[in-house]
Amino acid sequence: MLTMSSSKVDVKVVLLGMHDVGKTCLVERYLHNKYKSHVTATVGAAFGAKKVSVGGQEITLGIWDTAGAERYESMSRIYYRSARAAVVCYDLTNKATYEKVEFWIDELLTNEENCDIYIVGTKMDLLAEGKERGIPTADVEEFARKIGADVFETSSKTGHNINEAFNKIAEDFVRKKKGKIATGTGGGGVDLEERPGAKQGGCCS
Repeated sequence: MLTMSSSKVDVKVVLLGMHDVGKTCLVERYLHNKYKSHVTATVGAAFGAKKVSVGGQEITLGIWDTAGAERYESMSRIYYRSARAAVVCYDLTNKATYEKVEFWIDELLTNEENCDIYIVGTKMDLLAEGKERGIPTADVEEFARKIGADVFETSSKTGHNINEAFNKIAEDFVRKKKGKIATGTGGGGVDLEERPGAKQGGCCS
């Protein structure tokens, strides 16, 4: 279960992607440094938060883990509203899950122009075990360049590259916030207590 450690977040982060790509495992590894090979499917969304330090500045990431089943897609749109960062996940060994990445990114580019996008491949450990890639890395990187997204290949089982991905989100937020302060355009956090529908806890997906 994901828990809420703070009602005030600086960066609203939403995880999107098909069911079974390992979104919840990714968040559990990041928040609690734990890994479970079998988890319960998320219904709606689950929330967790973590404080990180960037250049001596403390930043709270509020992370929404959304359900991946198609019947929850309209609900996922509620949770990515006003997000500053979207982690769009796919299984490195499953091409169909990458095709869904393109769907979610189209949604974000259309509806959330101020949201930074991070394309995250999961289950990298399966490649080490001999499974084939679902889509070439070069194709993913080319697509990411076109839309200005960052790309990370991760493993929740080993923890590979997970901290790096979330640290990049925090670093990008601080960099952009400094730019906004310099130009006088602000850049505050989000108070979850003022946002209807914010819920503690949830299941895994």
